[in-house]
Amino acid sequence: MKLNIPEKLHILADKADFPLYVVGGAVRDALCGYAYEDFDIAAPVPAEKLETLAQDAGFTVQCAYKRTGTVNLTDGEHKYEFTSFRTDVYGGGGHAPAEVSFTKDIAADARRRDFRCNAVYYDVAKEEFVDPLGGLDDIRARAMNTTRDADEVFSEDGLRLMRLARQCAENGFTPSLECIFGAKFNAARIQKIAPERIFTELKLILHADEKHGIACAQYDGLKLLEGTDVLAYILPELTAGKGMDQRRDFHDHDVLEHSLRAVKYADSRVRLAALLHDAGKPYCRIETGKYHGHDAEGARIGKEILERLKAPKKLTETVVRLIRTHMYDLDGRARENKIRAFIAHNYDIYPLILLVKQADFSACKDVLSVCPTVTKWEKIREKMQREGAPFTMKELHIDGNALKGLFPPEKIGGVLEKLFHECLYDGSRNDRTKLLREARRLSQKEE
Repeated sequence: MKLNIPEKLHILADKADFPLYVVGGAVRDALCGYAYEDFDIAAPVPAEKLETLAQDAGFTVQCAYKRTGTVNLTDGEHKYEFTSFRTDVYGGGGHAPAEVSFTKDIAADARRRDFRCNAVYYDVAKEEFVDPLGGLDDIRARAMNTTRDADEVFSEDGLRLMRLARQCAENGFTPSLECIFGAKFNAARIQKIAPERIFTELKLILHADEKHGIACAQYDGLKLLEGTDVLAYILPELTAGKGMDQRRDFHDHDVLEHSLRAVKYADSRVRLAALLHDAGKPYCRIETGKYHGHDAEGARIGKEILERLKAPKKLTETVVRLIRTHMYDLDGRARENKIRAFIAHNYDIYPLILLVKQADFSACKDVLSVCPTVTKWEKIREKMQREGAPFTMKELHIDGNALKGLFPPEKIGGVLEKLFHECLYDGSRNDRTKLLREARRLSQKEE
C-alpha cells in the first residue's frame, strides 16, 4: 500500500540527503481506510536543517522550537509538523517533556511515543512502511497498546489518559488490558494537565463519532474514561451518581449511566449540555435524599464545572441555561399560555432545549421515539407561527417610536413588554392598528 502523499512533500523528500518519514495519525488513518489531511513528519536530522530545506523547497515555516526539534510548516494546502528523532524524559506527569535528547535511532524515536499504532513510519522517498514496534499488527487488529510498559507511558504524561479514550473512540480501537490498567493506575496524573487541554480533549471525545463516522463513538470514549477512573478526576460531580438508583418506571439506568447515554443519543450541538444536564442529581440526593430541584442545583454546578475547565464564557452560559430548563413541563401538564411564554423567553436557544429534552428522554429507557414534550411544544410553536405571534420583541408589529407622546420615555419599555405578552397568548393581536389602539387604552387608563 502507498500513502497518498502531497506532491510538495515528495519534492521535499527527494531534495533531502536523509530519510523523511510521515508518522502518527496520518499513517494510522490511511491504513485503517480513513481520510487524513494533516501530516506529522520526522527525520534523524536537527530542526534547523529541515527548516532550511523546507524553505528552499517553497514551504512556509510558521514556527520552530529548537529545544524540542519541532517545526510547523505549510505548503499552502496542507499543514505539517516536523519533529527530529528524539528521546524524552518527563517529570511528574506533565504534558511537556522535562528533557529532550536527539537521536538517529528510529526505534528510540518510536518508543518515546504513546501508542504503537501511532509509531508506524512511512518513508516518503522509498514509499514503504517502517514498523519498529509492531504497530502494523495493532492497526490491523484495531488494538491499542502502549509503546512501552503501560504504567511507564501513562505516568510520563497525564494527557495520554484522555488521548487513549479519544483515539480508541475515534478509530474504533480496543485497548489491551495492560493499557487499561496502566491508565487506571495513573488516573490521578490527569490533575497535572492544564484544564484547557482537558476541556479540548473532552470536546473531541464528545464528538468522536464525527471523526471517522463510527456510531456511538462518543459514548464509547466516555465509558473508557469512566473505566479508567479518569472521569472521576475531571468530573467528580457526575461520577458521584454511579450506583444511584432512579425511579424504575422512568429509568433503566443509574444517574451516571443515564448522563452518559444522554450523550450517546444527543445531537452533536448539545452533547456537553447532555453530559451535564443531571449534574445536580448526586448533590441533591446526598443533601436531601431526593432529586427535587436538581435542575437549579445542576445549573450552579454545571457553571462551576465549566469555569473550572476554562470553557468559553458564551458556551458556559448556554449550557447552564439548558441545564436549568431541561426539566420544564416534564409531566406535560403546563398550560399552553405558559408554554408560549417559555418558548418566547428562551427563543434564542429553543431548538437546543428540544434537543436536550430528546436526549434526556431517549436515555431514560433507550427509547428512540420522539419525546412527547417535544411534540407538544412544537405543536404550540407552529400554532403561534400561524397566528403571527411574535417570538421576539423585534417581531412585535410596533416599536417604541410609535409610543412616544403616549407614555413617558421611562415607561415605554414596560408597555412594549406588556403588549408583547398579550400577543404571545393571542397572535391575532400582533397587528399595528390593534396594538396602537391597545396602547392608547393603556395610556388613558394611566391618566
